[in-house]
Amino acid sequence: MTYKDLSPSPRIIMTPGPVEADPRVLRAMSYPVLGQFDPEFTALMNETMEMLRQLFATANRWAYPVDGTSRAGIEAVLTGLIEPGDKVLVPIYGRFGHLLVEIARRCGAEIVTLEAEWGTVFDPEQIIAAVRLHRPKLVALVHGETSTGRLQPLEGIGAACRESGALLVVDAVATIGGVEVAADEWMIDAVIGGTQKCLSVPSGLAPVTYNDRAEAKLLRRKRIEQGLLAGGEASDAAAPVIQSNYLDLSQLQDYWSPARLNHHTEATSMLYALREGLRVTLQEGLPERFARHRRHEAALVAGIEAMGLRLYGDPRCKMPVVTCIEIPPGIDGESVRSMLLEQFGIEIASSFGPLKGRIWRIGTMGYSCSKRNVLLTLGALEAALLRHGFRLDAGAAVQAALDDYGA
Repeated sequence: MTYKDLSPSPRIIMTPGPVEADPRVLRAMSYPVLGQFDPEFTALMNETMEMLRQLFATANRWAYPVDGTSRAGIEAVLTGLIEPGDKVLVPIYGRFGHLLVEIARRCGAEIVTLEAEWGTVFDPEQIIAAVRLHRPKLVALVHGETSTGRLQPLEGIGAACRESGALLVVDAVATIGGVEVAADEWMIDAVIGGTQKCLSVPSGLAPVTYNDRAEAKLLRRKRIEQGLLAGGEASDAAAPVIQSNYLDLSQLQDYWSPARLNHHTEATSMLYALREGLRVTLQEGLPERFARHRRHEAALVAGIEAMGLRLYGDPRCKMPVVTCIEIPPGIDGESVRSMLLEQFGIEIASSFGPLKGRIWRIGTMGYSCSKRNVLLTLGALEAALLRHGFRLDAGAAVQAALDDYGA
């Protein structure tokens, strides 16, 4: 059998992740592979750590990528910081809060949950009160919930966790690089980011950072692999050993330290991609990048409302990088999405669980977040809706967006 040359179709990806990879990132991935202990490569590792500290707004020693998708980063942090029997508080306001519960339960945690109606978030005081009441060992919280398009305010929660002795872990997979994440100012002990969203790097790495409070717990559980021990050395952890070898942060940090203690072969081309994505992000400037995401979100929203469509969720806590739209009654949402992809090469997302079939989700993230993409998406969505019998003022959406842009 003869297989055709690989030639994926060009797409305009307007989902909440993955998004279009920046061409400079794709170019970086084509460069020659270096050995994982080559001084040239370890210098790139150090530069990546420096840039991640700027991205996370932290002075933490540890800021590096875990090899694997964003979920690998979440699992690495939670399996490292949750010992069997630990009480863990998880405020849930969408699908990915439930994921944090799922992972924490597999770690043997005693789970305490708070639940807010999907489409809303928590007042930080609700979470602070729960921390003081339940006194958990760890609080795990989603910053940007892409399933509902909501952004959870974090101010004050870290301070409350410090007062009660809890660690605060934040899933910032969908926000890092597009929305402010201030790890030190907000007193977050560990943060997990993602590459395939606002950083416009392909999925495959999960940047994490954690402070001395989190590291202290990791070190109590640290165990070095038997095959790496010198004769006569012992490797007994003071606390229950971390269940995963591959996702063991206590061992991974040795590889990212000057010791360069072997753990696994680093994903060389993906590290090139992350380094270039970070360089591009910081070159743009974080305040300027956040403002760009807000600018294109505003134009997109203006166009959607001009079509007569309703936005889903509480507008006071809307994510700047994800816009959720209620599917109009009588409209087949999946048929509209298929037409956008097949006829226009534009992909938008549906949703999960109780919102499946009820909303569309449009991401304006990273390289995909541009005036061109917003205008093309609005024009295509308008055309698809007209073909599906939805009554609207033809042309109004793009004109409203152009007005918002001041064109």
